[in-house]
Amino acid sequence: MAAKGDMVYAWTTSPDIAKVAECGGAVTGLLKYALENKIVDAVLAVKKGVDLYDAVPTIITDPAEIGQTAGSLHCGTLLISKLVKKYLDGANDMRIGVTVKGCDAMGLYELAKRNQVNLDNLLLIGVNCGGSVSPVAARRMIAQKFGVNPDDIVKEEIDKGQFIIVTKDGQHKGISMDELEEEGFGRRSNCRRCKMKVPRQADLACGNWGVIGDKAGKATFVEVCSEKGANLLNAAVKAGAIASEPANPKGIEIRGKVENAMLKLGDKWRARYFEGLGEGKERLEKIMEDTSRCIKCYACIENCPICYCVDCSTKKTYLVPPGELPVPFMFHLIRFAHISDSCVNCGQCEENCPMEIANSLYMHSLQTDMERMFGHTPGVDMNLPILALVEEKAERERLSATGSDQIFNVFE
Repeated sequence: MAAKGDMVYAWTTSPDIAKVAECGGAVTGLLKYALENKIVDAVLAVKKGVDLYDAVPTIITDPAEIGQTAGSLHCGTLLISKLVKKYLDGANDMRIGVTVKGCDAMGLYELAKRNQVNLDNLLLIGVNCGGSVSPVAARRMIAQKFGVNPDDIVKEEIDKGQFIIVTKDGQHKGISMDELEEEGFGRRSNCRRCKMKVPRQADLACGNWGVIGDKAGKATFVEVCSEKGANLLNAAVKAGAIASEPANPKGIEIRGKVENAMLKLGDKWRARYFEGLGEGKERLEKIMEDTSRCIKCYACIENCPICYCVDCSTKKTYLVPPGELPVPFMFHLIRFAHISDSCVNCGQCEENCPMEIANSLYMHSLQTDMERMFGHTPGVDMNLPILALVEEKAERERLSATGSDQIFNVFE
């Protein structure tokens, strides 16, 4: 019987799932078992749309459809956490199984702190993530660096430091991610800076790192991160939906080395990006210049997992006068003040910006500065950020009634 902290190799016993799954199909098998046995009411996952550059979020209630979400899409740049809040009422009235990468899990935790999602009703199946590639950038990269028509690609993967493509006629070609990223291709900038590669906030953390020997490519490495995860895994194994065995000790060591290498790479990119911004006035001037292209379309706010205020301060006319271009810098200052202590570096504010402003870089640089000052890392646990120890509606009423502009004394 698996328990919290255990690490196992697991694989589906379903031939149908095995045909479409990667790395043993344990994730797909576990989600199907959970849905079939009413452990969850629905599954929220991602499936391929018109092609492998089109990642489509889907809610599934029929276990027979779970196979549609098997495999991985590195050119999908969705954030699942905001979808739970926005379209599924924060899982308040239904139990949902959700596949999450690191930033998804971090976003859900930050929303849960603010009572915007109900973690008790979420079954989180985490997947290791080395990063994702924006669809438009991926097509351009494949055409220019690989010399292949992007429409001829039937499969892509990131493995052993390479971005690998498979064409319709079966050709495989890989190029070093280091080479690609030095030339401006490869993973999104926020993914390069990410240090949440194994989402242990989930109930189970799954992936292919550390699967060696005769199970390589045929099993999923599963780390049990909660009692809820252990119960699901044990029940699925007992029912014969999943098979498992203890992880190879050498495989556990290799997995740790891969994770540590990814974390060091994240540190390298953070240093490069943040040092490139400069300090103090120089950094402020760069941010002001770049954000001067803003057209106030609200894509950053609509897609940010931390933005949830019904009464958004950026829409207060006395703070941000409407109809002005360039948009007053106060618009961005409000977002920095509200979000920077809790930014999970998901990149959605930058990914969806039509003006291609490096929003995520600026917000993440502020978050890491605040993390050094106050010691709070967003998204890893349920501890509140130091500047968010009040309930917003009540605090607004207090400020209005007293005329005070002091939210609370951080030095008490």
